[in-house]
Amino acid sequence: MDYKLLIEEAEKAKTKAYAPYSNFRVGAALLTEDGKIYTGGNIENASYGLTMCAERTAVYKAVLEGEKKFKAVAITSDSHDYISPCGACRQVLAELCGLDIDVIMLKNINDFKLVKLKELLPYSFTKDSL
Repeated sequence: MDYKLLIEEAEKAKTKAYAPYSNFRVGAALLTEDGKIYTGGNIENASYGLTMCAERTAVYKAVLEGEKKFKAVAITSDSHDYISPCGACRQVLAELCGLDIDVIMLKNINDFKLVKLKELLPYSFTKDSL
């Protein structure tokens, strides 16, 4: 599947990140099964534990709009290496998007890795674990 637009939207979202402490901007774009895209940027806080990751921002926006079925998420940052979701974001993606979602980890707009979330979160804890 061609995820060019999704990647471009993640790059745009990165420019809106609020990262005055780390100066490490992250952007994410989440694609629904019906083709809608929801974006998010990381939002830092002086109380570091209250910082919100880009991926969770995008997921929560989509869920609040009633979305339930997702195809892919693209993640980009200011790093010179591929960026993957942190553990908390992996768990939220698993819960709300499913383990079969494509995760596009960008090094830059033309260089990325595509994996399934289940590859990043083996032995996941889901509602079926309860």
